[in-house]
Amino acid sequence: MTASTTAEPQAPAPRQRRLRTEIPGPVSRELQERRLNAVAAGVSSVLPVYVTSASGGLLTDADGNVLIDFGSGIAVTSVGHSAPAVVDRVRAQAELFTHTCFMVTPYEGYVEVCEALAELTPGDHAKKSVLFNSGAEAVENAVKIARVATGRQAVVVFDHAYHGRTNLTMGMTAKSVPYKHGFGPFAPEVYRVPGSYPFRDGLSGSEAAALAIDRIEKQIGGDQVAAVVLEPIQGEGGFIEPARGFLPALAAWCRENGVVFVADEVQTGFCRTGSWFASSDEDVVPDLVATAKGIAGGLPLAAVTGRAELLDAVPPGGLGGTYGGNPIACAAALGSIETMKAENLAASAKRIEGVVLPRLRALADETGVIGDVRGRGAMLAAEFVRPGTTEPDADLTKRVAAACHRAGVIVLTCGTYGNVVRLLPPLSLSNDLLDEGLSVLEHAVRTEARS
Repeated sequence: MTASTTAEPQAPAPRQRRLRTEIPGPVSRELQERRLNAVAAGVSSVLPVYVTSASGGLLTDADGNVLIDFGSGIAVTSVGHSAPAVVDRVRAQAELFTHTCFMVTPYEGYVEVCEALAELTPGDHAKKSVLFNSGAEAVENAVKIARVATGRQAVVVFDHAYHGRTNLTMGMTAKSVPYKHGFGPFAPEVYRVPGSYPFRDGLSGSEAAALAIDRIEKQIGGDQVAAVVLEPIQGEGGFIEPARGFLPALAAWCRENGVVFVADEVQTGFCRTGSWFASSDEDVVPDLVATAKGIAGGLPLAAVTGRAELLDAVPPGGLGGTYGGNPIACAAALGSIETMKAENLAASAKRIEGVVLPRLRALADETGVIGDVRGRGAMLAAEFVRPGTTEPDADLTKRVAAACHRAGVIVLTCGTYGNVVRLLPPLSLSNDLLDEGLSVLEHAVRTEARS
């Protein structure tokens, strides 16, 4: 008997949140037991539900539960978990070849991605790019480029910064536990200065910039600095949006002092904040832009894009990596960029902002446990404090997140003090799911604030 070639009918993708078991359910718990015997304990998970499929901002787990995703794999699946243009391009490329290493025999996809980055990143100057695998790699290589181009060594970073988990980027990251504790010594010539945290420092952008610049000039010397590296909106540090004027003042100081201004747009890039890149919100044009996360719809890809003369300061062979700019990841990036343009996902991010911020602010007024609501586009946060104070309330934050998880909504926490709930929904998330997820979050805050 000849086996049938007719494809099995596929169940329709779920369209709403659905809980069939407790979270996590029995199958996920069984998988978690297997994980404990096979996966290093140092790798943690926000919520141990084991995903079997995802679409439209919904995750389906091994127990058949359907959860609303307000995390997007930490701002990665901005175009959705299986955007058709991404899937189609990945499939087509995989059928042709999966790898050759661009440093051995190159291919057009790598060049196409670099051309797209030159078009999309801020500024109309001549630009070039180099591709890597992760945000940390991109940031580290931006520093390498800046050091070669300037002949200087010092790197300036900021309080509450997060730049990665490699040795250099751990030194650039502010928070010790869990990112740095016990992993030293770290790379030298990294200097930390105050940033702009309006909720806590009360400074204008120009005042905060003046404080940072004064610290740089007095403790390092402007003529010793190769690069100033900052996130236009800080991510892991607490979704801290600097006061207006902070970024332009620092960028101007860098130009005046021959310092390379590096924007770490790993989390903010690719329409996440309502612009293609967050630096553009105040017309800041970085010398180098580090990108990753949302660039390739879920596949590992990162880039450093910037002034052609800076990229070309590094001699041949000084930049690269075996997997950097893998052809399948490049195909995914081209599909992701195609989707962002076709669906105007920058505008969709602003739509999400317009729904979320008013509701979070009303919730803050009602409950008294949210000290600050902030963010742009679909990169939004609520900072939890003890009522009537600015004292961080990390315990309440954990309870709110856990309550959301039990109800089938994935939210993430962050912040130097562990007291921030951050929202990073897919930019394509429907208004219905956005409303439902927010209702779950509101209920969790109200309930936990009374407990």
